[in-house]
Amino acid sequence: MKKTRIGIIGTGGISHCHMMGYKELEAEGRVELVACCDIDGKKLDAFAEKYGFAKKYTNAAEMMKNEQLDCVSVCVWNSAHKDCTVTALRGGANVLCEKPMALNAKEAQEMADEAKKAGKLLQLGFVRRFGEDADAVKKLVDDGTFGDIYYAKATYLRQNGCPGGWFGDKEFSGGGPLIDLGVHVIDLTRYLAGNPKPVTAFGVTYDNLGMHRAESEQGWVVEQGEHPYTVEDLCAAMIRFDNGLTLSIEASFNLNIEGDVGDVQLFGTKAGTSVNQMRVLTTKDGKFITFTPEGEHSFRFGPAFVSEIRGFVDAAEGKRECLAPAEDGVWLMKIIDAVYESARTGVSVEIK
Repeated sequence: MKKTRIGIIGTGGISHCHMMGYKELEAEGRVELVACCDIDGKKLDAFAEKYGFAKKYTNAAEMMKNEQLDCVSVCVWNSAHKDCTVTALRGGANVLCEKPMALNAKEAQEMADEAKKAGKLLQLGFVRRFGEDADAVKKLVDDGTFGDIYYAKATYLRQNGCPGGWFGDKEFSGGGPLIDLGVHVIDLTRYLAGNPKPVTAFGVTYDNLGMHRAESEQGWVVEQGEHPYTVEDLCAAMIRFDNGLTLSIEASFNLNIEGDVGDVQLFGTKAGTSVNQMRVLTTKDGKFITFTPEGEHSFRFGPAFVSEIRGFVDAAEGKRECLAPAEDGVWLMKIIDAVYESARTGVSVEIK
């Protein structure tokens, strides 16, 4: 059997999550780890040795020119997503680009157009779609358990949780917790609700606290280094969709709360649930009842990334549909753009 040839651009923290999936597929004899790329030669050498890549490059264009790669993961900082993705697509590879898709919707659309022009798959790193919790809720939604989902609450709040470095530098990240954390729960909500189109957004952002407030118990890397902290601490927004759904979203790097909080809650005409707790509240025979779906329904970090990579390679090989296509990434960036614009202007922003 012909093996799918794998490359990876960027060897930072998230790349190791991708490698959990690729190493599992390598053990099954499905993929060959061909080449990796990073501008930091020291990191590159360590990464190549750890995972057994045959070739290593400090220039993505050179890698794509010299190697015939079937699938490439793009795991660089946000401001480089577009250029690295386009380079890989033009080099003949299918691409899995980490979230957020780009710095803005304009860049995201250019990436999607490039994938279409190249006739290649562009999948987005919406790993929450691949969690067992998402699977459990999606089955209930598709079965009609919730009826019409008309309201949702999504939170991803950290007490003191900016990862540091380029994550706090808007020039490299495009923004703070909204574009880094909020994308996960906004996309998960939209996915579970059937991917309705966003219509308008109203948002607010705050930068009152900064990142150096106290020692972090979560182990986040809070050293500022060469990157200034120029992003919001907190973002809150209301997003309306074309099917009548309204989503309330809150995301923070720094907030005066007792501990970190993250959840997606769905409220429908027949039932409601918390994705984290996986307790479904509904009515039967005129009484309130709750139930928990059978089977595994938690979000497990490692298995979700393994499932995401397997899904990407399967889709690239034509064995299944892509679960997180480029189109959904573009819509997500349109939402992000609208929320930031609303926060800047103080008025609701139409999304087209």
